[in-house]
Amino acid sequence: MPAREAEATSGARRFSRLASDCALAVAFLTIVPVRAPHGALNRAAAWFALVGALVGALAGGMRAATEPLFGSTLATVLAIVVLVVLTGGLHQDGLADTADGLGARGDRERRLAAMRDSAIGVFGALALLGWGLLLLAALAPLSASEAVLALIAAGAVGRWTALVHARATPPARTEGLGAAFLPAPAALAFATATTIGVAVLACGALLGFVAVAVGLATAAGSTVLARWALGGRTGDTLGATVALAEVAVCMALMSNWR
Repeated sequence: MPAREAEATSGARRFSRLASDCALAVAFLTIVPVRAPHGALNRAAAWFALVGALVGALAGGMRAATEPLFGSTLATVLAIVVLVVLTGGLHQDGLADTADGLGARGDRERRLAAMRDSAIGVFGALALLGWGLLLLAALAPLSASEAVLALIAAGAVGRWTALVHARATPPARTEGLGAAFLPAPAALAFATATTIGVAVLACGALLGFVAVAVGLATAAGSTVLARWALGGRTGDTLGATVALAEVAVCMALMSNWR
């Protein structure tokens, strides 16, 4: 009996830890008001891809629900609004700050200082405009069902690329999210498996692996650029990687479906 009780207690603790990790991933990546423990984000990263898929599904649901009323273009705009609002603009903020940093003249320290500035500069504004227009152009030609599936795949792959970028890129600073975020190998392995599974289920085997490959290429590109221009990753480059991967996946799927 004591052995059975100990096993049951151990199982309950594992379940509680998994639930806490999942709640932390939701709280970090979205504005959903869930109670989550502080810390353990590197372990909670295992759930990033699944949370991203859910965000994509909700944005896609807006596209499918409003297309009969407004047409595909306006429905896609509303889906993008849901995508941004639901995440609190987390990844778009990283994209804008990274663009401002890369556009700053001077050395590495000057670029990092520009990224810390809370005001959005010209390069950041242009990056956000380009991101929105590219996503609109990639999703508007798709049918409602294709747009939903594309957003689900892009949501999962995009969040997974942040983990890849974090593991492949040294921190540019000694403090901040960029330095602290280093997903555990087990978390990366689980997120990779779920990303592949979501992409394949949403797009089929061939296009699912295409979506994952496009995300991996985006993460590789952001890693090379961050190393060269900034000396490593920051919280902003993590967010920028997610945003760019989302667009790249949707563009790749659109080019195959159309």
